[in-house]
Amino acid sequence: EKFHVEQTPFGFQKAEDSHGFLLWQTTNIWQQKVKKALAKFGISHQQFVIMATLLWFEMHGYNTMYKNIAQWAKLDKMTVSAALQALLADNLVVVTEHKLDARAKAPSLSPKGKRLITKLIPIVEDIDRQFFGPLTESAQQDLLVILRQLVQD
Repeated sequence: EKFHVEQTPFGFQKAEDSHGFLLWQTTNIWQQKVKKALAKFGISHQQFVIMATLLWFEMHGYNTMYKNIAQWAKLDKMTVSAALQALLADNLVVVTEHKLDARAKAPSLSPKGKRLITKLIPIVEDIDRQFFGPLTESAQQDLLVILRQLVQD
């Protein structure tokens, strides 16, 4: 059965008028660039985000329980757990008992992990600069405001 334009289930005449589709395309293009850069170091994008989160938490004195990492990074707990297991196997993180909750584990970067993430953050930030570079400074600031609104819990 062939659809005619007037029967279409789409709410848009043109695909580029769909916020979701454009966000999907934009995210995929950006993620591919980051993934390619990180692959040279044997790190997935999720592992990078978790390592960067651990560094940020350490620098700011935040609690590094798995659930806090998951909430901060907007990842599910199972993804965080699997990524941390891989990072642990590569000696990029260490896991100790949490000081305040004996049932909880507190991951942190190993010296090797800290050296690696300190090298990777400027690489990913450079990708961001290049990717968002075609936007004016004002448009970049507007985009930050919009994205902050969209990720609020």
